[in-house]
Amino acid sequence: MSPVGIAFFDPKGVTVNSQGREPLGIVLAIVFVLSCIGSVQASGLEAGAAKGDITPPVGFPMWGYASRKDKPSEGVLDPLFARAIVLKAGETKIALVSLDLGRPPTRNSTTRIRDALKKEGFTELFLVGSHTHHGPALELDTWPTPEKPYTRELEEKLIVLIKKADAARIPARYGVVSGETTLNRNRQSKRADCPVDNEILLLQFDDMLGKPIAHAVNFAAHPTMHPAELMKFSADYPGAMAKVVEAQTGVPCLFLQGAAGDLSTKSPEGIKGPEAFGKRLGEDVLKLAGTIKIAKAKDSSLLANREELRFASVVDIANPQIKFALGKVFFPELIAFFEKEYKDGVRPTVTVAILDNAIGFVGVSGELFCEHALTLRRRARLQHVVVMGYCNDYHQYFPTIQAAAEGGYGTVPPMAVAEIGAGEQLTDKALIKIYQLRGKLPDWK
Repeated sequence: MSPVGIAFFDPKGVTVNSQGREPLGIVLAIVFVLSCIGSVQASGLEAGAAKGDITPPVGFPMWGYASRKDKPSEGVLDPLFARAIVLKAGETKIALVSLDLGRPPTRNSTTRIRDALKKEGFTELFLVGSHTHHGPALELDTWPTPEKPYTRELEEKLIVLIKKADAARIPARYGVVSGETTLNRNRQSKRADCPVDNEILLLQFDDMLGKPIAHAVNFAAHPTMHPAELMKFSADYPGAMAKVVEAQTGVPCLFLQGAAGDLSTKSPEGIKGPEAFGKRLGEDVLKLAGTIKIAKAKDSSLLANREELRFASVVDIANPQIKFALGKVFFPELIAFFEKEYKDGVRPTVTVAILDNAIGFVGVSGELFCEHALTLRRRARLQHVVVMGYCNDYHQYFPTIQAAAEGGYGTVPPMAVAEIGAGEQLTDKALIKIYQLRGKLPDWK
């Protein structure tokens, strides 16, 4: 065998070639080089996906419209699903989970899910509610019975689902594409120059042979296309969209709701109802998928972080007069939940992940107004930023300062509970974390 030619630093201070050196010198040189290679080599991306039914039993109070109070559900129009994508690169593993629910699980539920998955090596979770107004009221933790509430069942189902997606992980590649849409509108502002987030973004994860593993769609608009009087569970348009894409591709399609606090759907001429709207959105997604470019296999980096913030609550729910006024909008169990939740202020979370120093994932536990997302994407200086509202708990509306000054739905109590400017502080925190994870800002504690 020919001698291996490796340059190494001679103990006497002279850099020499290993040829002709003593065998020990060759061994030391090879060990040194291999150790250097090992120290800089990154890991390839792995991805797995799964889908599961999370429809609650009929009779569960419904979430989303105050006019219903605690009137029970009367049936299922279409099943509610959870879909998960697990991504792993290096020592970081995250789960993106889309939920056909009005809101994600509560703080305590999310903590239990997170704790159960820590032993599986998960770094962070993004539990994202679609914000359908035809899902169950997750604030009720004792229904149908205190011994076996649906909320505990939901936790168990999500843990099993995420583990299933994790077990399906294989080496993966991905592509991202975005386009403009006219399928949403600003429902709060009366200004002619009101902001609208017109981006629709698609992520596709493939195996090494080019077979899709999963898709994720980021789009912002309220799923409120069914009337409040319909007392049946439904995924609304996000479920219809996912059904269209999954029928064509055969793999799970996650709907990751965006900063939709001030955005509603905008139906084109001739399209009425959530089924038709979801079908149109699904067709647009499939058109985007036809243009996507899947990157070649490469080493990948994945980093994630989460932080809880605290803001003053502008609603003193413990005040008897305020509690009486809230009784006109909410039912007693829901008021009791909010009184406990906001006793120590409003405590939303910001969860951030960065894939390959190019794709940002930002989850906020409330209804961000769309201008927060537009501003965050511009300031982040990444190729793409997936901004997700309704992620890891729910703390109602976070309007921009200018929207609060203008007024309108979602800008004042009791819909907006946190102090004015909380939304800007949340997105600033997300921006700081984006730059810290990329090594561009120090992470001072």
